[in-house]
Amino acid sequence: MSFFNRDFGLISAGAALGATLIFGQMVFADKPSNKSDLPLDELRAFSEIFGRIKNNYVEPVEDKELLQNAIRGMLSGLDPHSTYLDLDDFKELREGTSGEFGGLGIEVTMEDGFVKVVSPIDDTPAAKAGVLAGDLIVRLDDAPVKGMSLGDAVDVMRGKPGSKLLLTIIREGEDKPLKIELTRAIIKVKSVKQRMLEPGYGYIRISTFQSRTGPSLKEAISALKIENDGDLKGLVLDLRNNPGGLLNAAIDVSDAFITKGLIVYTDGRIEESKQKFNAKPDDLLKGAPLVVLVNGGSASASEIVAGALQDHHRAVIIGSKTFGKGSVQTVMPLTNDTAVKMTTARYFTPSGRSIQAEGIVPDIKVSGVKVSSSEQSEFKPLREQDLSGHLKNGNGETKSTTEDTDEDIDAAADEATEADEAAPLAVTDYPLSEALNLLKGINILNPKQ
Repeated sequence: MSFFNRDFGLISAGAALGATLIFGQMVFADKPSNKSDLPLDELRAFSEIFGRIKNNYVEPVEDKELLQNAIRGMLSGLDPHSTYLDLDDFKELREGTSGEFGGLGIEVTMEDGFVKVVSPIDDTPAAKAGVLAGDLIVRLDDAPVKGMSLGDAVDVMRGKPGSKLLLTIIREGEDKPLKIELTRAIIKVKSVKQRMLEPGYGYIRISTFQSRTGPSLKEAISALKIENDGDLKGLVLDLRNNPGGLLNAAIDVSDAFITKGLIVYTDGRIEESKQKFNAKPDDLLKGAPLVVLVNGGSASASEIVAGALQDHHRAVIIGSKTFGKGSVQTVMPLTNDTAVKMTTARYFTPSGRSIQAEGIVPDIKVSGVKVSSSEQSEFKPLREQDLSGHLKNGNGETKSTTEDTDEDIDAAADEATEADEAAPLAVTDYPLSEALNLLKGINILNPKQ
C-alpha cells in the first residue's frame, strides 16, 4: 500500500535532514499544454548522455538508478531544500517531526559538498558533546563527507543506539579540525520546558516544533501560573537554536499570545501555495509582557513565531539575526513509494515581510555571549543566505546586510558580570539576563491596574 494519498497533508518546518517547511495537500503538476513547450534540444542531449553512460561507463548501471540520479540532480540544482524522496527518505522525514528518532540529535544541511550543522537539538548526544551550529562535518569515522549526498550522510549518522560515531569537524576560529566521538541514542525530544526565573517571571524553552508543542505550551504556562499563585508578571520565550518543525505548531504557539489578525501567510505560483492563517481570540498571558530570544540557529517555524509576535507588537525580540529560512516545500508523489519535496512558496509575516535569506532582525541586538570565568570565542553562524543556490527573498533581492558588531555588547556583558552577581538569576546566560531585566523594566513603566 502506498504511503501517499490525496488527503495526506504534512506540515513541517524542520525535518531530520535540515530546517524545512512543508505544508498542504499533494500537488500534481499540470501536463504541458502543447509539445512546443518541451525543450527538445536539451532532451535530445539528455537522451544521448543517458545512452553513452549505459554503453560506455566502466561498470553497468541500471536505468532506474540513472533516472533517479537525474531527478535528484534537477531538484538539488533548484535550492538547498528541494529533494527526491524514496520510501526511506520519507520515513526519516516523518520521524524528524514526531519527537522520537534514532541518531545523534543534530539538524543538518548540505553546503558545498559538506554537511553543516544548522543546530544541535537540546539534551541529545550532539548537544552534550559540544557540537555547535555552524560546524562543518568533513568526516564520518574514516569516510570523507565530500561526495556524499545529504541523505547518505544522514544514513551514516543514524544507527543502532549505543554505537559510536567519530565526527571530524572544522570550526571557525579553531586552528585544526576537531574530533568529537558521539554515542548514538534514541532521540526523544521534549519540545517544551519551563521554569521560574524569579517570583512572577517565567521562562519557557521550545527546542523544536512538534505535533504536541501547542498543547505542551499551554500546560507549561499553566504550571508556571500555579507555581506563582495563579499569575505571571512576564514570560521569556526561548527559541534560540530551534531549527523549526511543524507549521501548525508554530501557528499554535503564536496564537497563544495573539488575540486577532494574521499570523503568517504563504504565496507561490500555484493556487494551493496561497494560504493564510489567523489568530483566535485568546491570550494565555492576559497581556503580560513577553520577550522572545532568538539567534542564528532559530530557523523556519521559529521565525514564523518571532515574526508574528514582532509584527503584532506583542513581544520584544532579543538576540541576533535568525537563520532566514522562509521557503515552503510541498511533498508531491511520483509513484507508490517515491516523491519529490519541492519549494513551492515563500512565507511572509503579517506585515508582508519575506524572511527568506534575510531572517528576523531582533528589536534589541544582543550577542550570544556567555558571561563566565572562561572566555569563549564566537564565530559567524550559518544562515540560509550562506547556502549555495538559496531562494531569493520574496520582497526583492537579498539585501546587503552588515554583520552584527558585538564589541559594545561584549563590553556591556563584562560590566554586567559583577553588577548582577547578587541577582537571583545567575549570569551565565547574558541574553536571558537582559530579557529578565527588560520584563522588569516594562512592569515598572506599565504596572498592572
